[in-house]
Amino acid sequence: MHAIPALALLSLASLPTLAGETPWQEIAPGVDMRLVSSGEIRPDGTTLIGLEINMPSDTKTYWRVPGDTGLPTELDFSGSPDVEAHAIHWPFPIRDQTAEYLDYVYYGPTVLPVELELAPGAQHLELAAVLGICSEICIPAQARFSMPLEAEPDRPNGLRLKQAIALAPIAWPDEEPSFGEVSFDPTSGQLLVPVLSSAIDIASLIVTAPGGEPLYGTPQKSREPNLVVVPVLGERDEIDWSSQSVQLTFMTDMGSFEVSRPIKAAANK
Repeated sequence: MHAIPALALLSLASLPTLAGETPWQEIAPGVDMRLVSSGEIRPDGTTLIGLEINMPSDTKTYWRVPGDTGLPTELDFSGSPDVEAHAIHWPFPIRDQTAEYLDYVYYGPTVLPVELELAPGAQHLELAAVLGICSEICIPAQARFSMPLEAEPDRPNGLRLKQAIALAPIAWPDEEPSFGEVSFDPTSGQLLVPVLSSAIDIASLIVTAPGGEPLYGTPQKSREPNLVVVPVLGERDEIDWSSQSVQLTFMTDMGSFEVSRPIKAAANK
């Protein structure tokens, strides 16, 4: 059964409650979730929190691009006016593919770390979360959390959040070649992606649009050396390819990375 290969994502439900965590809430049958926190605000006004989801190994939730059937995660901080911005640091997902669908998911116990930018003097957090949970059926699970932002440093949860962030892709070094010019082939309906670095695990490559659409399929090696072809799923005739770009997310022996590339417009359609 699928699982994220990191001990950092294992639930520590058996440990005593710490300052930087809320009680568990059941959000679906057999699925609990709580909010954890580092318990401290950095000098630059940022802090780390995270959604810890305790799921069975055959139950999943979804990545930032959920795919064909997935439900996107939504975080509502409107009850916390001192939260000026937030960013989820998405760990590298699993490609969940069948003959009917392609989704990007996390199975089993999972931590989704979130970095907050806070106004000066922020003290309390109110968060409403909606996320897709899927086992035999898929549902939009909901929870509300309330937590002090700066009670006292919670080093165990702070460490676990940093470990979860370490699983998220980082920017590829600019001085290292990664991918060449991405183009769209109107004849085959595929993106053509030249791979320039032997460090890239082509089988791990995930191609996404910044807004999630269009959805791209599983990359395949071309007959041409160092070229990957990526099918465009769904309707593509009405897309203005000259305005499109893609995010390329991938694994290497050094961890996960991502780069962005514009798409070269097709000469004809």
